[in-house]
Amino acid sequence: MALEIALIDVVAGQEEAFEAAYREARQQLQGAGARSIRMTRGIETPTRFVLLVEWDSVEAHEAFRASDAFGIWRGLIGPHFANPPHVEHFSDVQG
Repeated sequence: MALEIALIDVVAGQEEAFEAAYREARQQLQGAGARSIRMTRGIETPTRFVLLVEWDSVEAHEAFRASDAFGIWRGLIGPHFANPPHVEHFSDVQG
């Protein structure tokens, strides 16, 4: 399992439009096999969003990024980005 965490800053004043675009674009992730999807919004910094997506593997996420579905995803939410998102993958610590 790989947890994708994307830090997304949107243009001030476009927060609600970004949320609406995310709700429409979310189906692209679902159709690509994401196990779970969660978008959160900053309280202290309301232009900052954090996307958390569980994938079977980093390779599964990379396959999505190479697909037509990613182009649709990015086309819907990308116009609201203040800058490119910072994306990293994480795995659970066993213990």
